[in-house]
Amino acid sequence: MAADRRIKIFAAADGFGQLLKDAVVAHLRAHPAVAEVVDLGVDKYYAAAAAVARQVSSSDSAPDAPEVRGVVVCGTGAGVCIFANKYPRVYATHCASPADAVNTRSINACNVLALSGMATPPDAAAAISDAWLATPFRAPCPASGDAPWPEDIQRFFDTAPDEMAAIPEAEDLPDSACAICCLRNGMEFEPVGIMPGGEMRIVRESPTSAYVRFKAGSVEPAHHHTFGHDLVVIKGKKKVWNLTKKESYELVDGDFLFTPAGDVHRVKYFEDTEFFIRWDGHWDIFLDEDLDTARSAIDAELGAASNSK
Repeated sequence: MAADRRIKIFAAADGFGQLLKDAVVAHLRAHPAVAEVVDLGVDKYYAAAAAVARQVSSSDSAPDAPEVRGVVVCGTGAGVCIFANKYPRVYATHCASPADAVNTRSINACNVLALSGMATPPDAAAAISDAWLATPFRAPCPASGDAPWPEDIQRFFDTAPDEMAAIPEAEDLPDSACAICCLRNGMEFEPVGIMPGGEMRIVRESPTSAYVRFKAGSVEPAHHHTFGHDLVVIKGKKKVWNLTKKESYELVDGDFLFTPAGDVHRVKYFEDTEFFIRWDGHWDIFLDEDLDTARSAIDAELGAASNSK
């Protein structure tokens, strides 16, 4: 039996999937086909999916190496599936039944199982994971009527793994595969006149959204808006001081922040930074200090923090 325990599984979840992930991890650790389960814990759904997918994507493909798979869980199973599939050689599928698991293992060589923490109970998840583990690629499955695949499908399966692994080829990629970044490439930006180093492009009006970018070293003086706004950092590094709440937030790629209407906040950009922002109503901004005052306050705080280390 020990010789059959060849599968190493990495697992992670967001807060909505934590309880189901814990139950599935316990089930898999007792499974005779599983050599090891590495629990990567709980994070934002896209970060949890990425943590697992990186391990599967970079795993050793040598014939004598253990097979590496992943299990990812969020509220619906959809979000973790989307982000896991961004990694090469990761074939993630959300499965709601054992039949789903058998089909996707047989046809797609699924190596990352995505589950819904809100819709799938632990006993159902155990049955799904058992089917996922037990089914080899090209096995008869419900999609084939549980009969052996015909010769033309078998020939397709012979070439499919190498062809799947080759997608996407580097030379076939556009400058950016990110939908938001592709949108950005066709934009004409307008300078944010009262904040040197910044420029923005309104994408949609009411509810309004914009793509914004600032150069490294830029500062937004303390200001407020009549609207609350959500932002997601696409790339870069910035720090936001919410002076109303007396809180600060360091934001990097993928981080999200909501600032309520009227909250006074200032910002410092440590790298060239781009972010997507959304708010209700029309754009407005009211400065609560000048640029020199903002720079002095930020320099004083960062200097004090550096000296205390």
